[in-house]
Amino acid sequence: HAIGRRQQRDSDSGGSRQGERGRQEADRQAGRRTGAMAGGKYTNRETAFVHAGSEPDPRTGAVVPPISLATTFAQAAPGKLAGGEYEYSRTHNPTRKAFETALAAAERTEYCIAFGSGCAAMSAVVHATCKTGDKIVCIDDVYGGSQRFLRQQVAPVYGMKPVFVDFKDLAAVEAECEGAKLLWLETPTNPNLEVTDVAKVAEITRKHGVVLAVDNTFLSPHLQTPIELGADIVMHSCTKSIGGHS
Repeated sequence: HAIGRRQQRDSDSGGSRQGERGRQEADRQAGRRTGAMAGGKYTNRETAFVHAGSEPDPRTGAVVPPISLATTFAQAAPGKLAGGEYEYSRTHNPTRKAFETALAAAERTEYCIAFGSGCAAMSAVVHATCKTGDKIVCIDDVYGGSQRFLRQQVAPVYGMKPVFVDFKDLAAVEAECEGAKLLWLETPTNPNLEVTDVAKVAEITRKHGVVLAVDNTFLSPHLQTPIELGADIVMHSCTKSIGGHS
């Protein structure tokens, strides 16, 4: 289960965007800590699918990245990492780095962060972009777990304000974007497979300064790359299309 984020828009400006810029920079630094930058040398999409994150092991030459079972990594001195990158598996390890690098390259994002569940990834997006009192616009035919998270946790526990909109009416979507911080889009939706034009929604969110997050679980990056259509964040539940569906 993972999220990826695009590079900061060059057009972002104004005091109202400073908080978001700070969050974007923090997110980018987190991405650099995982080392999960998109494999830019693979310009061909199919090549990236196969090779990004799966380069031969530099120590052994193994063409399949070995699974790292280590829980901790050696330090040359207190606070000084011997390998220069890894500390504890709970923060990052070579196995997750390989997966994150592969998915970031497939989605054309700047980096990717893997989580233990789709809802954990969604929770990270909400907390990174919103605070108490902020408005979240969500497609009404959203996955049941996402809807319950917004209705039963985000609203009563965190004090945020999710609203659910029929995205077949983009005028209604734009009206709700006024004053919103995050727009959560799922396309195609689960379970009704409703399809939304990501590029048109991106035009609306850019106009209103709203962060656009797209759940790309059903199509996967093989068929749709929301970042290239204007989204800021893309999310997957990786037990579905990417993992062959559980």
